[in-house]
Amino acid sequence: MNTTLRTYAELVRAPAAITVPGDVVAGALAAGRPGIRRTAGLAASSVALYWAGMALNDWADRAEDATERPERPIPSGRLTPSAALATAIGLTGAGLGLAALAGGRRTLLRRTLPLAAAVWAYDLGLKSTPLGPAAMAAARALDVLHGTGPGRAAAALPAATAVAAHTFAVTRLSRHEVDGAPTSEPKLSLATTTAIAGAGAAHLLATAGPRSATASVAQLPTPARLFSAAADGAHLGAPAAGSVAALRAAAGTPDAPAPRRPVDALVTGAALATYAGTCARAQSAVVRDPSAPRVRAAVGAGIHALLPLQATLVARAGAPLLALPLVAALPLVGRLARKVSST
Repeated sequence: MNTTLRTYAELVRAPAAITVPGDVVAGALAAGRPGIRRTAGLAASSVALYWAGMALNDWADRAEDATERPERPIPSGRLTPSAALATAIGLTGAGLGLAALAGGRRTLLRRTLPLAAAVWAYDLGLKSTPLGPAAMAAARALDVLHGTGPGRAAAALPAATAVAAHTFAVTRLSRHEVDGAPTSEPKLSLATTTAIAGAGAAHLLATAGPRSATASVAQLPTPARLFSAAADGAHLGAPAAGSVAALRAAAGTPDAPAPRRPVDALVTGAALATYAGTCARAQSAVVRDPSAPRVRAAVGAGIHALLPLQATLVARAGAPLLALPLVAALPLVGRLARKVSST
């Protein structure tokens, strides 16, 4: 790879962007299957904004990285701070332009600008505060909602919540990549993975039977009922977007999810198992040994595990063929990350 190209690939964590389009696809399916052209355009926009955020992160952290991560492009002298900032600005502009072309003015104003604002707010102010993990989780949730385009976003809120919960735990753990973590942090990450996987499994079992299973679905724990709403694209109604009350109100809807086709259930189960295995192995290792190298490995695994999590949501929405490439990309992103770090 050309030296300059490799430097920019390291700056923007190029391979990690493979984990981005699945957010948009999951949101698009929840909103009612918009056109392929618009979804592809919004996915490209999200990738550009993701890369912009990574470049901006290194520009904002350049003084800290000089001590803690001297191998990164800026502190190593391979790239100037002004070049990194220009990259962030240029990629942000590209992301906004792609969204405008793909989704129009309403999508740009209602979806893409809030996502871009969340990215810049996190890197320039919120990252080092107690609100940092929540801000990153919100940005990832907005990426899922990005896929809904100009339409109603309420149907995609449960899927966005699942992705945000995973991101919140991974971001908290990532704060300990340099010095190692207290045992409470990997335990929280492992508990989050267990909750998401357990909720997904409960929903899968509930929807495998006859449609008369309304009562059993209604009695599922709240996380499982959120996954139920995500699968069927239920509208969350009037309560404030993202509020716990709104999500629980959606979970209490009297409409039970329809039984899944065998292929949907098969792909959903395989994706969910892959998600749980990818996260749990690395997180369990950190619980046993919370050293910095173990933490970095678990953070990388958590980033990559977004792929099977997205595949779970996509397959459960009735699109197993779209879910398969997401799962298949997991080994690829792992191999690429050995050449260009995802963190």
